[in-house]
Amino acid sequence: MPLPFLTADRTFDSADEIALPFDDRDRWRRPYRPGPWRVGAAAICLLLASYVLFAAVIIALTGTLTSASVVFGIALVIIIGALRLLRMGVWVSAHGLRHVSFFLTRTLRWDRVDAVRTVQQPVRWLGLPRTVQGQALILVREGRPSEDVPTLLTTHNADFLARTEAFDRAADTVEVWADEYRHGGSAGK
Repeated sequence: MPLPFLTADRTFDSADEIALPFDDRDRWRRPYRPGPWRVGAAAICLLLASYVLFAAVIIALTGTLTSASVVFGIALVIIIGALRLLRMGVWVSAHGLRHVSFFLTRTLRWDRVDAVRTVQQPVRWLGLPRTVQGQALILVREGRPSEDVPTLLTTHNADFLARTEAFDRAADTVEVWADEYRHGGSAGK
């Protein structure tokens, strides 16, 4: 049984005209694996949630149910936050491009995308205010000024820190999806 989260980093066959590793193009897919920093942060959050759930059980057995339900609610918020952290990133399908951040999800149809490019620019290190020189995959939209360009992926975010080859593969894959579908093409169907 193939594991779908492992298929994004496989090498592409030379016989393929376009390096699109997914058969079902109508389904939303992340064209790369989540990075170790993102998975590690989510694992730590889930570990913390297990301790909070254990505390909720102890409070329910020895204290009031109201206090236990408040602590249980805190554990649920931590679990939902960890799952959202794992969901963050860029997702593609034949319908468009979806950029998932922690609090906001933006979906853009391919016909509204003018270009997707990799550029050298200062990028945020692990999403913190500190910036370093790196590469970013940016989305250029029709009728938008150049300073209002959303950054999709960077070489220093939680998915690609110290994984430049994975960033290059993911950026190339998103660019291929954009080239194929932005003008209404459906070569894969």
